[in-house]
Amino acid sequence: MPELPEVEVTRRGIDMPLRGATVRAVRMGKPLRWPLGCEPDSLLGGRVGPVQRRGKYLWLPLALTEGADSGLLLHLGMSGSLSLMTAAPEAGAHDHFDLVTTQGTLRLNDPRRFGAVVWSPALHLPPAAKLLARLGPEPFDAALTSARFLAALKQRSAPIKTVLLGGQAVVGAGNIYACEALFQAGIHPALRSDRISRPRAEKLLAAVRSTLTRALDLGGSTLRDFSDAHGVSGAYQAEAAVYARAGLSCHRCGGTVRRVVQAQRSTFFCPGCQRR
Repeated sequence: MPELPEVEVTRRGIDMPLRGATVRAVRMGKPLRWPLGCEPDSLLGGRVGPVQRRGKYLWLPLALTEGADSGLLLHLGMSGSLSLMTAAPEAGAHDHFDLVTTQGTLRLNDPRRFGAVVWSPALHLPPAAKLLARLGPEPFDAALTSARFLAALKQRSAPIKTVLLGGQAVVGAGNIYACEALFQAGIHPALRSDRISRPRAEKLLAAVRSTLTRALDLGGSTLRDFSDAHGVSGAYQAEAAVYARAGLSCHRCGGTVRRVVQAQRSTFFCPGCQRR
């Protein structure tokens, strides 16, 4: 957490309100995962462009000179959230970055400090390009065909749940949504990725897309403290078929939902509905 739907919900919440805003001040709190990479005052006067998302990263363009395409690459880590406030209160202990603009203050709150705000001269140049280099295709990219998805799965022998979390076959299917997509597709989370057939790969890709679409419609998931840029919590968790439902009855077959640990992450599945 936050996963792709939560990051996309955040992007939508700050994109239009911040477009064309001018940076007035930058406040740095405790160090995050990586250094900012520039002097905070060097961002003053930058004009905010359209906010983009790549995987779980947000790209906030800041034109400091005419035609420049520099900006900030942001990651919410395990517990971070961004808030856009007209009148920001005094920063608290977990508020580690403020971008004060003519159209509000963008604040990063991150209790665990695994998040990041990194300046880059361009999205296609280091350090941004290096951080994004290993990301697989976006789930809704038309170029991600079922054949391409199957080919990526065939290159890996790890359990399919682990492969989905790795993000090379497709980005965005984090722990919650990988569990739900595998349930929807009827695939056991321990099935080896390279043993998935073409029909099952097609079904899984469709399940990843439909699961993420539904999560976006519901504002993502709020399990602990996620809220969007305007303080609204997500509601997808209330519809989860298997995630966090260990010991409860499966809505589909009536069997018992189980929990196992894969790659140090909890996996929830229904043994009756999900076959190897």
